[in-house]
Formats: sequence, structure tokens, C-alpha cells
Amino acid sequence: MAKNLKYEILIRPVLTEKSLKLIEEKNQYVFEVDLRAGKAQVKKAVEEKFKVKVQKIRIVRIIGKSVTWGRKRLSGRRKDVKKAIVTLASSDSIADFKVE
Repeated sequence: MAKNLKYEILIRPVLTEKSLKLIEEKNQYVFEVDLRAGKAQVKKAVEEKFKVKVQKIRIVRIIGKSVTWGRKRLSGRRKDVKKAIVTLASSDSIADFKVE
């Protein structure tokens, strides 16, 4: 994971109503991250990619549910997801996330 750190750890931003409210009110951004990534790695990746100062990181791991679908009642499993809620310094923001 060390080769191209910022692009391997951060998978995608999470843009939901709740995450957009966090951006507006608390300057917190939500990312889906690699399952093997820790807080220090996520902090380094966000700071390098977006050129901001990270104050605090909270990590949430969501275990995938078992699901069934179709007429033949096929069963499977959703993937496990790890999300990082990143709090930036009050003077910083990520311009790509601003929705009006």
C-alpha cells in the first residue's frame, strides 16, 4: 500500500444528505477508504491529496449484510465498507465538495 498512498487508500467520497450536512455545519468530510487502512494512513492521504490540515479522524467499519434476491431465492453478501469521517481545521475546506 505504500507505493501511491493517497490514491490507494481513499476509494471515493461519500456524498449523502447527512455527509453534506456535516460539511456545511462541522467542516467534516466523509470518505470510503480501504479496509486495511488506519487513521494515520487516512490522515496522510487526505493531507497529501487535498493540501489541507486534518484535525481529527473517526473510522466506521460496516459489515456487509446477507441478501437474497430473484425468483430462485439466490443468496449472496454485500461487501464490507470502511468509512472515515475527517474533520479539517477551521481555515481549510475542500473545494470539490461544495454543493449549492
